[in-house]
Amino acid sequence: MKIIIQKFGGTSMADENGRSFVLEKIKKAKTMFDGVVVVVSAMGRMNSPYATDTLLSLLKDNKDSLSKREIDLLMGTGEIISAVVLSGELQKIGIAAEAYSGGRAGIITDNNYTGAEVLSVDATILRQALENGITPIVAGFQGRSLEGELATLGRGGSDLSAALLGEALEAEKVEIYTDVDGIMTTDPKLCAEAVTLEGISYNEVFQMADSGAKVIHKKAVEVARRAGIPLIIKNTFSSHAGTAITEYRYLNQIAKSRPITAVACRSERLQCRIEGRLDDTAFFEELAEKGVSIDIINVFPDLRAFTIDQEKKAIAEELLRKYQADYTLIENCTKITLIGEGMTGVPGVMARIITALSQKGILILQTADSLSTIACLIASQDTAKAVEALHQAFALNYSNLGGGGTLLL
Repeated sequence: MKIIIQKFGGTSMADENGRSFVLEKIKKAKTMFDGVVVVVSAMGRMNSPYATDTLLSLLKDNKDSLSKREIDLLMGTGEIISAVVLSGELQKIGIAAEAYSGGRAGIITDNNYTGAEVLSVDATILRQALENGITPIVAGFQGRSLEGELATLGRGGSDLSAALLGEALEAEKVEIYTDVDGIMTTDPKLCAEAVTLEGISYNEVFQMADSGAKVIHKKAVEVARRAGIPLIIKNTFSSHAGTAITEYRYLNQIAKSRPITAVACRSERLQCRIEGRLDDTAFFEELAEKGVSIDIINVFPDLRAFTIDQEKKAIAEELLRKYQADYTLIENCTKITLIGEGMTGVPGVMARIITALSQKGILILQTADSLSTIACLIASQDTAKAVEALHQAFALNYSNLGGGGTLLL
């Protein structure tokens, strides 16, 4: 059976007009696949009656007195409402449909309510429904705990629900519908020349998400990669082809001239520079014990430079004083990360970055790199200028396969 998973986000489900586009997407998919499974988020965003944040706001000052299990009962309500409403609308236009909670659909989790880990997925009930000609509408963001209770999967969990069901049902692909045409080369609020990518690799998307870009749930990407299922990011309200997330092979000649796929930013960084000797092991272990996550780090015999969240400044300073460190803090920094599997083994990429930034008078405070990323720490006031300069330096305004490649769909 040829199966597709379609996931629709809150903006798609927000009102009757939005859901009319959803119905059309499902109808079209049913002409192309033997089975369609739909995963839905809660309707709308904050201030919409059934949005997750709106539901949580009902608790006001009572949240601390409730158990996480009880909070999950409330948070999971929005997706269930969406599933039932959409099922009814599909039946009204002659499409056999049935609403399912995440647990009923076979997603089993641990008992870590409000952020449960998925233990297993048994899609037997969904497969039976498909064989009987029914289109299952599954409430995303949730599963059934070992205690038999509703348990939510954390923010963005509906993407994860879709990927997990795609894996369990061996789907041809998973479509993630939202209100944008796909993944862009960078944040369009920072660079007007940003364009929608036709394709991008699993690894590159994971790196984008890890570097501050709001693209898709990282765990959903991990599941899709493990299962070898393409994820397609699409716009509910347009016919744009969207962005395909999959494994793809770079064309060597193009990759050498276009090694970068995207530019991501993470703001509110704090740089700490420590001069002289330090008990590294004890200091960094204690920093971790206090919940301070280190981002970029460079260690030399008489110098350590690392970045943390700005909000962790007080904790870091307390420890720095405890260890009598000779330190300097630079606040209001942004980490800009250039991402692209095509940069591996290509000389001159860092030189192009330094040239692009220096020509704009932008000081690089620190750098870090991996096989597919190069990160630069700069002053936050230069963020937009830096993104534009790097976007132009690597000609990212050309909408291609994320740097030159062949999609393996």
